Amino acid sequence: MERILKVENVSIGYKIGDFRDTGLKEWIIRRLTHNYHVEVFQAVQDVSFELNKGEMLGIVGSNGAGKSTLLKAVSGIMSPTSGTIRRNGNVAALLELSSGFDGDLTVKENAYLRGAMLGYTERFMDEKIDEIIGYAELRAFTDRPFKQLSTGMQSRLAFAIASLVDPDLLILDEVLSVGDGAFQEKSAKKMLEIIAGGAATILVSHSLETIRNLCTKVLWLDHGRQVACGTDVRSICDAYDHFLKTGTIEFEADGHGKEARQQEQENLPEKSC
Repeated sequence: MERILKVENVSIGYKIGDFRDTGLKEWIIRRLTHNYHVEVFQAVQDVSFELNKGEMLGIVGSNGAGKSTLLKAVSGIMSPTSGTIRRNGNVAALLELSSGFDGDLTVKENAYLRGAMLGYTERFMDEKIDEIIGYAELRAFTDRPFKQLSTGMQSRLAFAIASLVDPDLLILDEVLSVGDGAFQEKSAKKMLEIIAGGAATILVSHSLETIRNLCTKVLWLDHGRQVACGTDVRSICDAYDHFLKTGTIEFEADGHGKEARQQEQENLPEKSC
């Protein structure tokens, strides 16, 4: 089976401390006097997984688990601090749909702006602009300032633009809740069409039922670390659901300890996948 993505021992850290609030002179003085405080916050720690053509990976974890940070690295928006990410083919990432627009520009102008940010040519956008506006159900707002749109309408435009391509790797971060009920159904249908076309897909969702029904693999993150990853989707989802209700993890990612042995006897998945 063709491999589309390989993430190997990826960690992503952010520098935090008092250096952001200092000028150059004060920074030099603090360095010389050893009064300089910098820490590294590890948003993602040593995560590894592979994804082949036609597979769908669901990523679960509480807020702050590192899900969105990992997706940004996978999509190429940012680079990992350590580890490697190998992508094969075109990538379409639907992340933070309402960001990257200019409120003073018109809806049509913002469509071109967003398209340019995604790497679409002006010629491609000329050919697709009517389709984009129509799909987003914004024909009556084409020449209005973007800031006059509701948040849902803005997200619909972003979704319409991002879903134009035929990707080898599709990355979705909670985008199936875009717009009202009718548009959610339409956007979900569009995503299923892309997936059915053979694209490898990564889906971040707080809906365990969606993960159970759609995904062939699951990656569970907690405070940046990889708790579990495997093809036993239901078992990982059940363990994560238990964690949400009780605050305890029933098995260790490294496969050691009494609780881990109990999970192994029950054939629960291992850390890597």
